[in-house]
Amino acid sequence: MIYLTLFLEFFKIGLFCFGGAFGMIPLIEETVVKYGWLSESELYAFIGVCESTPGPIAVNMATYVGASQGGVLGSIVATLGVVTPSFIIILLIASLLKNLTDNKYFRGFLSGVKPVIIALILSTGAVLVAKSAGYSYPLTFSPDLAAVTVFALLALICIGSRLIFKKKIPSIALILISAALGICVSVAFELV
Repeated sequence: MIYLTLFLEFFKIGLFCFGGAFGMIPLIEETVVKYGWLSESELYAFIGVCESTPGPIAVNMATYVGASQGGVLGSIVATLGVVTPSFIIILLIASLLKNLTDNKYFRGFLSGVKPVIIALILSTGAVLVAKSAGYSYPLTFSPDLAAVTVFALLALICIGSRLIFKKKIPSIALILISAALGICVSVAFELV
């Protein structure tokens, strides 16, 4: 039964998520917390891991949750569930694309979906920033000084790079720098 549940729930996530990874996070959160597959804090920690590893968040999350709930077969089933809708939709769009771009209903659909995608991405970003700083539900604040320190140092590095070198730091370098900063700051906070 767990395999069917994993497939169907991740199929729904794959089917109803527009806007990419950050548009998916609210649906993923709702599902994994509802079924008790991950706690809210585990989910947000794993989102950080997913952002630091290759592959889309939804696929990484489905694979991890599937493995934790049903072993290797669970990871395969959950991953298939989340990618199947995209696969089918892309096949349909590819076969109909020439006609869709001029279709007023399709353009209307896209103009209706864009605002909710933007809202989902912004709300997810706001929640991630708040959780990183130490906010949790229901509006309690326990500051995570290490995370705030890493964020401030990373912001200074990015701004300094722009001002001094007139260049943007590549995303991979930012991930590596933030990982190194996280280790250094955590060790420094433990010593204090």
